[in-house]
Amino acid sequence: MDYLEKAKNNFLNNEKYLSEYACFDKDAIRLKEDSPDIRPEFFHDIDRIIHSLSYTRYLDKTQVFTREENDHISKRITHVQLVSKIARTIGRALSLNEDLIEAIALGHDIGHTPLGHSGEAILNEISLEELGEYFAHNIQSVRHLMLVENHGNGLNLTIQVLDGIMCHNGEMLDSKYTPVKKDKDEFLKEFNDSYKDIKKANKNHPMTLEGCVVRISDIIGYIGRDIEDAIRIGKIKREDIPKDIIDVLGSTNKDIVNTIIIDIIINSMDKPYIKMSDDVYKALINLKNFNYKHIYSKSMTREELTKYSLGMRKIYDRYLDSLTNNNQESIIYHFLKGMSDTYLNNTSDKRKVIDFIAGMTDEMFIREISK
Repeated sequence: MDYLEKAKNNFLNNEKYLSEYACFDKDAIRLKEDSPDIRPEFFHDIDRIIHSLSYTRYLDKTQVFTREENDHISKRITHVQLVSKIARTIGRALSLNEDLIEAIALGHDIGHTPLGHSGEAILNEISLEELGEYFAHNIQSVRHLMLVENHGNGLNLTIQVLDGIMCHNGEMLDSKYTPVKKDKDEFLKEFNDSYKDIKKANKNHPMTLEGCVVRISDIIGYIGRDIEDAIRIGKIKREDIPKDIIDVLGSTNKDIVNTIIIDIIINSMDKPYIKMSDDVYKALINLKNFNYKHIYSKSMTREELTKYSLGMRKIYDRYLDSLTNNNQESIIYHFLKGMSDTYLNNTSDKRKVIDFIAGMTDEMFIREISK
């Protein structure tokens, strides 16, 4: 008996129970040919993501609140794990490919900057001024996994995973998500076009139903948890949440997550799309607006934003000057050490600096701007 072949078949046993709308292992597409092993393609992608250096750095990256003296405030690692669990719950209920869902979910925020969305906005301003290109964390996640990780060789993930990551943006909320079929060239075109037209890029739909599940799970994963964090540190009170929202979704993270998951399952079962009911969709939009007004817009003071903005520009100029003058004592050379010739020769100095800053943890960033 070929035990390895049996093991490989065991891995794929669950596929016989998948929905006709699921993405199967045989459908996986990689950018480069790869050596197969006993692991299914999307299961293999999960392993590549969680063993990457950038996955480790989730541990010290802002979710919403930076440098709060409370050990129970969410970090980016908490968020991606919550998104993974929520998305896999929906995926299992709908008989979709959980391996593909988990890979997308765990990799979706790899490209997030230090300081969360505030850091992203600052780096976007720098990127537009210096390169004439937008910076967005979902696009940087794809770039990092495809072109920066593994010493600049990339991880050679499937395009279904990369596409799901690229199209995950939970800030862009819809009541219904329908996948759009793509081939390798169409995926790469959308990725490259994103640097020039980010508004259009954020409207791109994932190529799989699993990608659609992760997209809606992104907001489910943060909307209620951010409320709990804000209450914990005294930013808001639970009774501040409007009654019309509470009446539909509930007032706790547990109730909010459960209500939306059940609603999606009921409205998406045996369908080629992911959908919420009108009542839940409207309440979720209102809750998102509430969070922006009372939590996200107040996550940092104006003084902190000014300090961090000036600091990011300072280290950008410092690192770029180091590359221009070949100052190999600069810390950016530690990032470039061992990088492939492909990365070094095909990446501008400005892009190298942006890649480096985007990958920083909060602690490293704050340490660097203090020098």
